[in-house]
Amino acid sequence: MSAEATNPATPGPVAPTAARRKARARIDLRRLGRAALLGNAARGRLPDAIGHVVEAHRAHYPDADLEPLRRAYVLAESSHRGQMRKSGEPYITHPLAVTLILAELGAETTTLTASLLHDTVEDTDVTLDQVREQFGEEVRYLVDGVTKLEKVDYGAAAEPETFRKMLVATGSDVRVMSIKLADRLHNMRTLGVMRPEKQERIAKVTRDVLIPLAERLGVQALKTELEDLVFAILHPEEYEHTRELIAENAARADDPLAEISDEVRGVLREADIPAEVLIRPRHFVSVHRVSRKRGELRGADFGRLLVLVNEDADCYAVLGELHTCLTPVVSEFKDFIAVPKFNLYQSLHTAVARADGQVAEVLIRTHQMHKVAEAGVVALGNPYAPAADAPVSDAPADGERADPTRPGWLSRLLDWQKAAPDADTFWSTLREDLAQDREITVFRPDGGTLGLPEGATCVDAAYAQYGEDAHACIGARVNGRLATLSTVLKDGDTVQLLMGQDPASEPSREWLEHAHTPAARIAIQRWLATHPDSTEELHAPVAVPTRPVPEPQAPTPRTASAMVVDRPDATVRLAGCCTPVPPDEVTGFAVRGGVVTVHRVACASVAHMKGTGRPEVAVNWGDSTACRVTLVAESFGRPHLLADLTEAMAQEGAEIVSATVEPPSQQRVRHTYTVELPDAAHLPALMRAMRNVAGVYDVDRAQHQ
Repeated sequence: MSAEATNPATPGPVAPTAARRKARARIDLRRLGRAALLGNAARGRLPDAIGHVVEAHRAHYPDADLEPLRRAYVLAESSHRGQMRKSGEPYITHPLAVTLILAELGAETTTLTASLLHDTVEDTDVTLDQVREQFGEEVRYLVDGVTKLEKVDYGAAAEPETFRKMLVATGSDVRVMSIKLADRLHNMRTLGVMRPEKQERIAKVTRDVLIPLAERLGVQALKTELEDLVFAILHPEEYEHTRELIAENAARADDPLAEISDEVRGVLREADIPAEVLIRPRHFVSVHRVSRKRGELRGADFGRLLVLVNEDADCYAVLGELHTCLTPVVSEFKDFIAVPKFNLYQSLHTAVARADGQVAEVLIRTHQMHKVAEAGVVALGNPYAPAADAPVSDAPADGERADPTRPGWLSRLLDWQKAAPDADTFWSTLREDLAQDREITVFRPDGGTLGLPEGATCVDAAYAQYGEDAHACIGARVNGRLATLSTVLKDGDTVQLLMGQDPASEPSREWLEHAHTPAARIAIQRWLATHPDSTEELHAPVAVPTRPVPEPQAPTPRTASAMVVDRPDATVRLAGCCTPVPPDEVTGFAVRGGVVTVHRVACASVAHMKGTGRPEVAVNWGDSTACRVTLVAESFGRPHLLADLTEAMAQEGAEIVSATVEPPSQQRVRHTYTVELPDAAHLPALMRAMRNVAGVYDVDRAQHQ
């Protein structure tokens, strides 16, 4: 934190943000420096140095108790007194600037108090016990959450282990990460006097870790400015080109967005819908992305229209008016109100076109939605503050912290980080995880849901639902249909995971190719690492069962002494295509040599022979109950499956005449068995016993074409 912050030598890339949010008050570092050098204010008075913070805080919380802020500033100023930033400014200007950022976003008093103190334990003699004694447990927790681990203790692992510690703390209180993001933003604003290589290192960590976290927590105001600052450092030429494009557009005599916004205001005024219509200039990275996507930019590409209304229903009313009175670009419509993004974001997105081809994107949301869209979790205030009507008994016991605002992606992150064997694995996996910037929701058959990153497969769903018990997963049904574990899931899919009962079930090395989430990859890798002797024998869903089977034989037609035929001396054979058994409804056909073949009435061959005009021969079952039948079993591959299947068949009294196991396809294995049964009445029980074998998902009578 503190070591990374210096004052800028040049304004750098701050300009686009200042232009975008002109209402945001920026701290005057010289003024703060002079105020800080004057020392403490008289007891009971607010120091002049935090006047900006107080003003921003009161805009969101007019009745806030400011005494904690006064005491926190006094402690921070006295503790940091004599410490200077590399720019020569008093160090206290940094926690003041971080606190102002959070105050502008609407952070509540506890967060601002902790923000003022966030570097005291790390850089001064103040202890966490002192923070607790003076400001309470919540402030102590927040300060501890953002305090770095010492390099002297952790060496090269200090940075990843600090982030691990911070994420664990964030899992219990998202305000920890709010403070960290504001801290990094101010450090990035003031990175100008750092050596270029250090600027680049800090910018890359910001790009790979902090910006994705800001996105996932919904803090767009911080995310967009961080993106611009990183863009300027890592891609200076492209940044400068984008700056020139923005400057050229600003110098244009006409402004298509202003003209369209006037037209939108007129439409809404005529419809009697109270609304505020604003122009939102795109930040630098957004302009750069649009230019790469569309090529030459037009005036309307440099910003978007923002329509703010009072109620949710007004959002849809605005949408209806715009699509009725203007020319909508239907393909651009998205409803994030009915289906909010995973980071709390809600808004309607659409676009309207002018006759000259200019297209303006329009965002429609309520004022509250806009507050959350800008500040994300910061706008939610204190997640632990009890409701006004909540009984005291509902308060959590000491040491229990369960953040009701914790998003699903954070819970998953906290789960897999425990299994990361070392700091390097955690650090690389964290970056990969955060690079997956869209979440989908899939449904379980019991009505529960699983939140997964876009691109996740059934393997990921298995480990998300069952943890390491997912090693026993043998397949899945997606939307009621059998699917392989490699199947990529889509938002809204229903997933039923099929779990084997064999305690020796093992994950396959091949699963790593289909695992998209860190939780799945780490669990599979950990099992493989602890079972090196099993790697040659691991079952893959596409593996052929390794048990030997009898040599494949084609079922041979046989005389059916159990049949009664109305032709004396006729030889009767049961058809191999459908292998009828009592009490199947059957029919017969005469073939060469005076033989009558008996088919099940539902057999496809019956329709064919009827179509050729071949006459039927009346047949029916006699007294004998023994039968021969061909069964087809569909299964997922796993160790010992064939042994378990043949054992189940033997226990039902079936004698296997022949068996074939086809080469696997798409992780499925097809088995064909011709069996003798002493009594045809045992056939349903035999088929049930086969279906009950783990890994077998279907058993049916053979139906050869």
